[in-house]
Amino acid sequence: MTEGMVLVPGGTTTIGNDHFYPEERPLRDVTVGDVWFDPTPVTNAEFARFVEETGHVTVSEIAPDPADFPGADPALLVPGSQVFTQTPGPVHLGDWTQWWRWQPGAQWRSPQGPGSSWEEIPDHPVVHVGWEDATAYARWAGKDLATEAEWEHAARGGLKGRDYGWDAAYADELSPGGEVLADTWQGPFPWRSEDPHGHHRTAPVGSYPANGHGLHDMIGNVWEWTASRWTDSHHREGESVPAAATASPCCGGSVRLVETDRFVTKGGSHLCSPHYCQRYRPAARQGHGVNDTTSHVGFRCVRRP
Repeated sequence: MTEGMVLVPGGTTTIGNDHFYPEERPLRDVTVGDVWFDPTPVTNAEFARFVEETGHVTVSEIAPDPADFPGADPALLVPGSQVFTQTPGPVHLGDWTQWWRWQPGAQWRSPQGPGSSWEEIPDHPVVHVGWEDATAYARWAGKDLATEAEWEHAARGGLKGRDYGWDAAYADELSPGGEVLADTWQGPFPWRSEDPHGHHRTAPVGSYPANGHGLHDMIGNVWEWTASRWTDSHHREGESVPAAATASPCCGGSVRLVETDRFVTKGGSHLCSPHYCQRYRPAARQGHGVNDTTSHVGFRCVRRP
C-alpha cells in the first residue's frame, strides 16, 4: 500500500520561523513519527481516475449556497472557482482582486475555465479542490493528509533552523547562484512572468530537485491542504481531522464542516514572489476556507505506519 511513496523518518524538529510572518511565530519543537509521503502532489490524471471510479463531485462543481453569502449577486452564485490572471502592467499589490477573478465553470477539469482541459496538463497538480475533495481522494486511496507538523518536518528535508529546504550548503538562499529550485514567480508580480523553465502557472510535478527526503514540490507549484485546523499563531497546532472522520455520502464519517471552517495550507505556490508573498518556505502557512477553491491550491497524501 506504500508502493511509490517515500518514508520520511520521524524525529524532533524545530518548526516555525521568527523573521518572516507573524503567523509563523514562535519557533517550537515538535516530535513526529515516521510517515510515508507521496513524492509529489496528486496530479490531474490521478484525480481523474478517482472521479471516474467514485463519481465524486467537487466543491467547485456545486453552486454556492445563497445562505452562506447573504447579499451576493445571484449571477455569481454558480459553479466556479477563483483563477489567477496576469495583469497587463504594474498594479498596487495591496489589492489582490486585480489578479484574481471569479470564473464560472472553472474546476479541476477546466483549470482556466471553459475551453481549458486537464487533459492538456495531466501531469500537473490538480487544483480547484476543496478540503473535503482532498480528504475524499485520500480515503479512496487508503491514505490521509499530513498534519501541519508532519508536513513541515518533511518539507525541511532533514535540516533544522534553516529558511529553505534545499541542500544544507545554501538552505538560507532562495535562488543560490541564480538557480531556480522551485516553481515560484519569476519577474515582477503579477504582470510579467520570466520563469526560465517556461512555467508561468503550475508545472509538471517533479520538475524541480527533490529535497533531502526525496520529496518534490514541497515548496512552490501549489499550496497543499493539511489535516490541521487553522490557528492564528504557530504557538500551538490546531486540531487535526483524519480523512476517515470527515462526513461523506459514500464513506460515512462524523465531522461535518461549515463555510467558515479553515484548515492550514503549506508550501506556497507558483505565485509566491519576493515582491509580494515570500511563502516559498517550509515554515510558511496560510488558513484556507474549506470551500475556497483556487487555481493554486492542491494536495498530496500520506500514510502512517
